[in-house]
This record gives sequence, C-alpha cells and structure tokens, in this order.
Amino acid sequence: MFTYITVGTNDLERAIRFYDAVFATLGIGRRVTVENEAGYGPPDDVRCRFWVTAPFDGKPATVGNGSMPAIDAPSRSAVDAFYRAALTNGATDEGAPGLRHFHPNFYACYVRDPDGNKLSALCERPE
Repeated sequence: MFTYITVGTNDLERAIRFYDAVFATLGIGRRVTVENEAGYGPPDDVRCRFWVTAPFDGKPATVGNGSMPAIDAPSRSAVDAFYRAALTNGATDEGAPGLRHFHPNFYACYVRDPDGNKLSALCERPE
C-alpha cells in the first residue's frame, strides 16, 4: 500500500546514527545518503521504503501527533533488540517489548527517536 514513509529530523547526522543502529537489528540497511536525507530498505527490495529527512520547506521538523510507522520485525527477539538499540542510541521509551491485546501474537515495542518521532517494531508471528 505504501511506497515509502518519511520522518523529519533537525539533525541528520544524529538521525543516521540512530536509524543505522535500530534498523540493523531488523536486517534493514541504509542505501542512500545525500545532503538532507537518508533512505533505508530491506535487502530483498530495490527501493528505500523509509526516509529520514530535513523538511523540504526549510522549517524545523516537528512530530506528527498520532503518526507512528510500525516496522515489521522477523522475530520477537528482533523486537527486543530494536528496543535496546533504540534506547541506547537516544530514543525514549513509549512501551517496552511485549504482547499486546490486539491479537495473541501481536508482540511490539514503542519508542520515540531523538527527534520525537514515534516508532514501533512489531512481530506478529508466534515464537
């Protein structure tokens, strides 16, 4: 359904350090780095599906209240690793890894990146 998702940053170098670390736990790598943005994608896809960018209008990046990309994790242990890497690299906790009430295999964590963007890593497979 989506071609890509972007989140804003006011410090691209800091954002790259953060996203390099957290996406590595899910097997996602940085593919593109240019002056104002960095793009990430899984190894089996030719596109960058997630971009972190300075806003194109030149104004400061702000968070979207109610916005939250949820990134597919291959396992519950990958969700745990994502969460640890996020907190180690400047994220704030919005919900530790664990099962949620949505269905029996909905295992997720929630964090805010250093710019305040809310993210989730989610595994819906039983382990």
